[in-house]
Amino acid sequence: MTAQTILVTGCAGRIGARVARHLLEVGHRVTGFDLCASGIEHPAFREVIGGFDERAAAAEAVRGADAILHLGAFMSWLPTDRDRLFRANVEGTRILLEEAAAVRPARLVFASSGEVYPENMPDYQPLDEDHPLKPRSPYGLTKLIGEEMVRFFERTSGVPATTLRFSHTQDASELLDPGSFFSGPRFFLHPKIRQQEGFGNMEAAAMLRAVDDGTPALVLSRSELGRPFRMHITDTRDMVAGILLALQSENAAGRTYNLGATAPVDFAEALPLMARATGLPLKTVDLPGGGVFYETSNARIRAELGFEPEWTIERMIAEAAAARAGTA
Repeated sequence: MTAQTILVTGCAGRIGARVARHLLEVGHRVTGFDLCASGIEHPAFREVIGGFDERAAAAEAVRGADAILHLGAFMSWLPTDRDRLFRANVEGTRILLEEAAAVRPARLVFASSGEVYPENMPDYQPLDEDHPLKPRSPYGLTKLIGEEMVRFFERTSGVPATTLRFSHTQDASELLDPGSFFSGPRFFLHPKIRQQEGFGNMEAAAMLRAVDDGTPALVLSRSELGRPFRMHITDTRDMVAGILLALQSENAAGRTYNLGATAPVDFAEALPLMARATGLPLKTVDLPGGGVFYETSNARIRAELGFEPEWTIERMIAEAAAARAGTA
């Protein structure tokens, strides 16, 4: 791939920053676009600070772009954040695409989400790219609208686009960090209590408080019928590899792919590994409702682009344990 100028939105995020740094390392020029500075320092790196819905900033960001990786988004599941969610993910994507159409880059890659599916109420499993799109969260709805805008952009501009439906993504080192935005409330008791209270799920919070003795602990979440949670958790490094394949492969033009780990994580298997790694007690709580339980297929991207994720959950936990031991 000859040297290009590539716009990376969300360059201050865990995925965008890694993608930007890789592109710089292999000789590309990179423009970063995000609300806050990425901290990347490189002679071939240019940065635009601003919201995606700020037209002047979007126009400056796309200037000279040979390819665009629209990886940035605002993520929240709090009702109080919905206006911001739609401004960033819907209006921001619309404005960015309008400015991109005037520049006509050679390629566009758009980061969507597995939440465009009804992940916890699927018509069938594993969820593949042909599964009906029926988001059940406002965040998933913003991503589905984004996908439609990308298809419109592709039809009207003639620029080939690739849509990647992202798995839930983690840096391995975050898995055993109770302060992590994602892993804290997913695996640790006290952050999970605070999360459920923030969501207004007071029945769930009360169930969690019932097993809380005041000391730090991990929590194995199960449905009200006792089924352990199950979902995909993909290492950031595997996500970056998939994004780069989508950017570089001509076969990816016009295609949509699920991007994520091959196998879902069974919490009943993963949490005991985390408990051994941390020495923390493990509490088991049956929460109201059907819980989190889904499997998504990455067969298409593996077959068409040669994507092969390398970081299993066991390997991620082992790395997280080593990182935790190093900071203890």
